[in-house]
Amino acid sequence: MEDEVDRLVAAWRRERPDLDVEPLEVLSRVSRLARHLDRARRLAFAEHQLEPWEFDVLTALRRAGTPYQLSPGQLLTQTLVTSGTMTNRIDRLAKKGLVERLPDPSDRRGVLVRLTETGRDQADEALAGLLEQERAILGELSRAQRAELASLLRQLTAPFDNIPG
Repeated sequence: MEDEVDRLVAAWRRERPDLDVEPLEVLSRVSRLARHLDRARRLAFAEHQLEPWEFDVLTALRRAGTPYQLSPGQLLTQTLVTSGTMTNRIDRLAKKGLVERLPDPSDRRGVLVRLTETGRDQADEALAGLLEQERAILGELSRAQRAELASLLRQLTAPFDNIPG
C-alpha cells in the first residue's frame, strides 16, 4: 500500500539522488500522523465543549487523584506553559465552574487549584471520546504492532523528555 510519503520520497530520490532521504520515510509519517491526531483531539474535545488547553489542565488535575488538586506551579510543570498563561487559564476554567481556587494550607500565600465535580465529569467524558478517536487511528494495527510502535517511539522521544531544565 503506497501513501503520500512514498510519493514524496520517490520524488526526492529522483531529484536529489545525492541525498539520503531515508529519515523522511519515518519522520514525515510521524508529522502527518500528528496533524491527523491533532484534528481527532480537537473533534473529541469540541464534542465536550473543551479547548485542547482546557483538556490539558483538567486532565492534569484528574490524574493527580483525589482530591484532584495541584498548585499552579505543578500545573505549569505538567502543561509546559508560562505562569502568566497558567493564571489566565485557571481564571477562565474557574469562570466556567470547572476548577476552583483554594488556600494552600501549607503556604499562607499559596493557592491550590482543585477540579470541581463538573470539571471531573467533563475531563472523564472528553478522555473517553479522545480514546475512541485514537483507537480508530490505530485500528489498522494489531495489539502487538501497537506495542512495538509504542516502544520504538519511546526510544525516539525519551531523550527529549529527559533533558534537564
